[in-house]
Amino acid sequence: MAMVQEIVESIRSTVKLLKKAKRKPYVKMDKCSSIKVEIRSREARKLIEKTMKLADHPGKKSISC
Repeated sequence: MAMVQEIVESIRSTVKLLKKAKRKPYVKMDKCSSIKVEIRSREARKLIEKTMKLADHPGKKSISC
């Protein structure tokens, strides 16, 4: 039982040290225009693919965004 308590205490102290450790702040970068265009084109391709699948089976489902 004492061994379990020692392990728990070591984990607690490690967590406290990690909380106290000051890390450099995370700087979020903005997406450049080419990445934005790529994301939009991927979304458009997915929508076209979905529409084509539904067109293959008329009367089964409706298109919803």
